Amino acid sequence: MAERFRLSLAQLNATVGAIDANVAKARAAWEAGRAAGVDMVALPEMFVTGYQTQDLILKPAFTAHAMRAVEALALDCAEGPALAIGAPWRDESGLYNAYWILAGGKVVARALKHHLPNDDVFDEERLFTAGPVSGPYRIGPLRIGSPVCEDGWYDDVTETLAETGAEMLLIPNGSPYRRHKLDLRMNHMVARVVETGLPLVYLNMVGGQDDQVFDGASFVLNPGGEVAVMLPPFEEAQAEVVFERGEEGWRALPGPRAPQPDDWEQDYHAMVLSLRDYLGKSGIGRVLLGLSGGIDSALVAAIAADAIGPGNVRGVMLPSRFTSQGSLDDAADVAGRLGIRLDTLPISGPQEAVGMALAPFFAGTEPGIAEENIQSRLRGLLLMALSNKGGEMLLTTGNKSEMAVGYATIYGDMAGGYNPIKDLYKTRVFQTCRWRNLNHRPWMLAPAGEVIPPAIIDKPPSAELRENQKDEDSLPPYPVLDAILEALVEEERSVPEIVAMGYDRATVKRVEGLLYGAEWKRFQSAPGTRLTTRAFWLDRRYPIVNRWRDGG
Repeated sequence: MAERFRLSLAQLNATVGAIDANVAKARAAWEAGRAAGVDMVALPEMFVTGYQTQDLILKPAFTAHAMRAVEALALDCAEGPALAIGAPWRDESGLYNAYWILAGGKVVARALKHHLPNDDVFDEERLFTAGPVSGPYRIGPLRIGSPVCEDGWYDDVTETLAETGAEMLLIPNGSPYRRHKLDLRMNHMVARVVETGLPLVYLNMVGGQDDQVFDGASFVLNPGGEVAVMLPPFEEAQAEVVFERGEEGWRALPGPRAPQPDDWEQDYHAMVLSLRDYLGKSGIGRVLLGLSGGIDSALVAAIAADAIGPGNVRGVMLPSRFTSQGSLDDAADVAGRLGIRLDTLPISGPQEAVGMALAPFFAGTEPGIAEENIQSRLRGLLLMALSNKGGEMLLTTGNKSEMAVGYATIYGDMAGGYNPIKDLYKTRVFQTCRWRNLNHRPWMLAPAGEVIPPAIIDKPPSAELRENQKDEDSLPPYPVLDAILEALVEEERSVPEIVAMGYDRATVKRVEGLLYGAEWKRFQSAPGTRLTTRAFWLDRRYPIVNRWRDGG
């Protein structure tokens, strides 16, 4: 009979700082693996502390707590399969991102992360010491090499492991989602198996942490790049992988192959999961938002209802004299379709009182932006008051196009604790609403069907802060604006390059000026789900005071 090795992959959701709870979750996964008769249970990178910890990891008491927890876990899991788990390791030589191998009641090996990522949302060179390339460790009949996350993206670590006797690569990861990320991971990992001739396990964390979402989608490759196992994205899963030794070495037997959805579904799932975990991990059960009858607030309401259930979401319509009957009807319609509560709180009285208070100071001037922003800020004030009184977190509803050019009122519609559509351009907002109306999945808690009224999707966007106002009175049409913004933000293209793409130079320069001039607003904005390579916050770090403009 062929020799076999059974590995249980625990693609689980850790909470940053919840060391004891994370260890309890790891112990439960180990117990499930023991009941199934596996040889080893593996969990992702830095699972004990959660990921990313940012500067929390620099606190000695925190790392000491994590290390004690791992050593206690080794004792608790002495009788049964080995356990591999990510946690920090500190000694006199430095602080390391480590992968601990526990067996027989003790720590039998540690793999220390060698390549420390220092791009995108990562700043690990600031936090950790680069470890030496660790050799393979033996569990039962199998010698395993564990490059930690980034180490799997470089051939030096994996080739060293292969040369020193590794027969399989187990790569623990804390790899956050962004659009097309799975294809990028797969390309790098296929390169590693082609170079080494070894089977490879890519084990990724799942769950939301602040702006980042770890999407799971763990997989197992055999030499040549064939996918043997694929776990679902954005969901916890524990799956057994069986490796069998043949004439050509160890190979993974075919296992579950979860389908991987398209970009629209993955983006939507990321927004739902990030909001659900941001709330749940913060101990918040209910939310409210300003439901204006516009498309952005309708989409955020749908995401919230899908994340935590319609009964935990409250919409508030705050009409002024400029609010159309159509907007009132649309807000009521979306609330009814989603099954969320809707309250109406007119702002005409407060607006009149503020107008009277400011009248001596505004005398002799024409009404303009200041008066318009009073409406938005009154809405923010009233929504925050309701949030404080009711214990519901206020959600912000501005899309990436608005965040980019500052088409949002600081201390007004930008008020709130989280913004799930912060990294979604306006043109994608429209398409995402259409997608949600046509699709429903088991992880969505709101009703199926057309939950966002077509009237909301089809009508011209408007802030309704003055008579007959339309967004395009102040901004280029959204298809034009978003194309220019993607070129400026995601692609870092110059003004001449964008003009060469067919856009009017004056329009491009205007958008550039709005983009740079709104940095101070973004600096004060709520966190939101990261979907792209250049989300506003850690991906794109620009100075607030910046007098440079592209003169090309």
